[in-house]
Amino acid sequence: MQTRRGPWCVYASTMRFASSERSTLGVEWELGIVDAASRELTGIGHELISRLDDERFTKEFLTNTVELVTGVHRSAGSAVGELRGLRDELLGAADAAGAGVIGSGTHPFSKWREQQRSPGERYRMVAERSGRWGGQLAIWGVHTHVGVEDCRKVPAIMRAALANYPLMLALSASSPYWQGEDTTFSSHRTMIFQQLPTGGLPPEMETWEDYERVAHDVLRTGIVDEVQELRWDVRPSAQWGTVEIRISDGATNLRELGAMVALNHVIVEHASRQLDAGHDTDRLPSWFVRENKWRAARYGLDAIIIEDAEGNERPVTEVLAERIQGDYLRVAEDLGCADELAAIADIIESGSSSDRQRRVAEEHDGALVPVVDSLIAELKA
Repeated sequence: MQTRRGPWCVYASTMRFASSERSTLGVEWELGIVDAASRELTGIGHELISRLDDERFTKEFLTNTVELVTGVHRSAGSAVGELRGLRDELLGAADAAGAGVIGSGTHPFSKWREQQRSPGERYRMVAERSGRWGGQLAIWGVHTHVGVEDCRKVPAIMRAALANYPLMLALSASSPYWQGEDTTFSSHRTMIFQQLPTGGLPPEMETWEDYERVAHDVLRTGIVDEVQELRWDVRPSAQWGTVEIRISDGATNLRELGAMVALNHVIVEHASRQLDAGHDTDRLPSWFVRENKWRAARYGLDAIIIEDAEGNERPVTEVLAERIQGDYLRVAEDLGCADELAAIADIIESGSSSDRQRRVAEEHDGALVPVVDSLIAELKA
């Protein structure tokens, strides 16, 4: 998220939280680079970034990845508009280099052992600490930053995001294949990333002071060297004054990207309004959050999720459809992302990227090169 840091939240003591305008928005979209002939991943990401010469294109852990980073926006449509332009620039550079670009959570068949790690001490340390799991990070996601004007709101907003975890993951699921095999999961990326020592679900925190204690403890004990290394699925991004939602798989096309970002944006603002009204935000016991994460990763839009603290269950598609026509719609109208939120209904009807990838493979007797071709085509659309 490209922005300048403002004054610090006055309620933060040991861990500073930048002052950020409420519900402003920044998006990071990770994309994979593939060879146009073989459709295998290719490690020319750094070459493309150098050629583009724009700080909004950034490197990631592996050289097969380029991340597109927006500035600060007020709506999903505006952020996706910037990403559309960045995508077009990247496509041009990739085409000139004999490469294509895909948006998904994993590559259907490229081998993780053949991928090259980006140079730099930070990435070397990640690889050393994470061992074999770190080597398997040939995965991509969408990270949404939403501005929070008061750090005291952050833990409750994080709880709301976790309570709605399966909505965001099922909608975005785009990683059914790994190393040439159907994993039986809709989001295999989710299962890989949670193996990292600082990845997965955050600890339970009721107050900002709880977060400050966690941050102090992990720094003091050497679990991390800086708090940005806490790669939770939902986390405070203190240097920007945001809550960062890192749940979503990589977006296959711009329309689905807009729907993902709008949903994340609305969930945060809806929670902030609940707090303003003196109410608690959505919350689930941690064991239900964990179960819902697994169900959404496994079954995607076919998941039956736990909806409330009483353990009532419903199809994730029913919950999504109800939310986008109710309270979420009113929030989306205020945020200027009603059209992007409405696209969720189309995804519910036609299926996620994971569903489409499996259909393409089935139509081609299980061949996965056509799946990569479909991903290349969707990203261009």
